Parts: sequence; structure tokens; C-alpha cells
Amino acid sequence: MMQSLYSMCTVKMQSGVFVYNSDHIAGPTPPYLVFLKSDYLPCTGVLIHPLWVITSAHCNLPKLRVILGVTNPSDPTENNVQVIGYEKMIHHPLFSVSSIEHDLMLIKLKRKVELNNYVKPLDFPQEMVSQDTMCTVSTWAYNLCDVAKDPDSLQNVNISVISQAECHNAYKTQEITDKMICVGIVPGRRLPCKEISSAPAVCNGVLHGILAYTDGCILRADVGIYTSIFHYVSWIESTIQNN
Repeated sequence: MMQSLYSMCTVKMQSGVFVYNSDHIAGPTPPYLVFLKSDYLPCTGVLIHPLWVITSAHCNLPKLRVILGVTNPSDPTENNVQVIGYEKMIHHPLFSVSSIEHDLMLIKLKRKVELNNYVKPLDFPQEMVSQDTMCTVSTWAYNLCDVAKDPDSLQNVNISVISQAECHNAYKTQEITDKMICVGIVPGRRLPCKEISSAPAVCNGVLHGILAYTDGCILRADVGIYTSIFHYVSWIESTIQNN
């Protein structure tokens, strides 16, 4: 039986330790990772151009603030952070809130970011990612025992691309199209968690996926369904060029 959140917090408070995921890879924030803070729920984004960020279209971001170079969003004193407003949000024209297809959104910033060791754009893929390719998935997690504040645990996990058949087995009620990839190990929820939506999957140093759906915790290697960036490069490039 799943341990209750209350008992988990009680044990952690008694031990003085707040464990997010014992398997996660500690380290600095990947320079392409963007924290999208809003008056609703935050999302994770990826810098793909000095003026543009990509994320999921399902993100609802009223009064958005784009924060780059940040490791701990709950720490207002952190160095090397850039906070920028946005000019416009552009959803993929075929996206619908009733589906996980075409789940991409481009955000044009009000000004170009300052590129440095902490803030750098990520390249697009030139070919489809293959099965068993190892990818790094990154996002922020909340302390389950204190979800009132901003997330304060940046985590990266290395997991591989799985086959469409394995993905269908994990998500029998979802339609998984050729424009999606699935990354992860465990099909289904294992432990409660609260992590920021729209995590990117970066494989061989290239952006291959933006998380569209998961029934579980991607930072614990649960299978996630990602929009395949390779199939949307033309839309991304034309949108940037025309705006």
C-alpha cells in the first residue's frame, strides 16, 4: 500500500532529511533550461534562440515571467539569473486541449537574453531519435512536505527512448502517434511527487522532446509521452522567421 503523504513527511521531518529522488543526478541547471513562472502553475521551457523559448501548449501561464540561469526558483538571492518578460505566445495551430497531439508553444521574449555559461540555446534535431537512445530529462521538483513555495530541487535523470509498443503497453488509453516519442522505464505511478510540467528530453546534446503527458513521475523514470521536436522543426523555424 502506498505510504501516505502525511507519514512520509513525518518520517522525513524526524530524520531532518527531505528526499526528492534518491536516484536523481545532482548538478547545475542545464544552460538551456527555463523556469516559466506565472500566477497559475509554472512550467519548464527550453531556450532555442536568444529571443525564443519552447514549451508545451497545455501550459497556462498568466502574467508570465521567464527566468533563465536559475537552479533554485525559491531562492531570490541566486546569482546568474535573468528575468525577462514576453511579447507573445504562439500555440501550434493544430493543438487542442482535449488531446496530447501537437502539444507545443513558442514564447517570444521582450528582449534577447544575455548568452553566457549559464544561459545558452539548444539545437534542434536533424533526424528522428532511435529506440534505446539515452536522454537527459530535466525539471524542477517541489518538496512534498512544503508545496506552498516555489520548487527548490532541480533534477536531471538519464533514461532511454522506448518503442511505440512498450509505450502503448504503458498507456493503453492514449493514442500515441508517430509525432511522439516515449522515454522512461517504469509504466505507471510509483510514489507521489510534484514536479514541474513540460520537461525536455535532450538526447546526444539535442532537443528531441517536450513532455506532453505522464501518469507518474518522470524524475523517477516513469514513462512519459513527449512531442517529437524533429517533426515540428519546420513549424518552429517558420514561426520564428515570421514573428
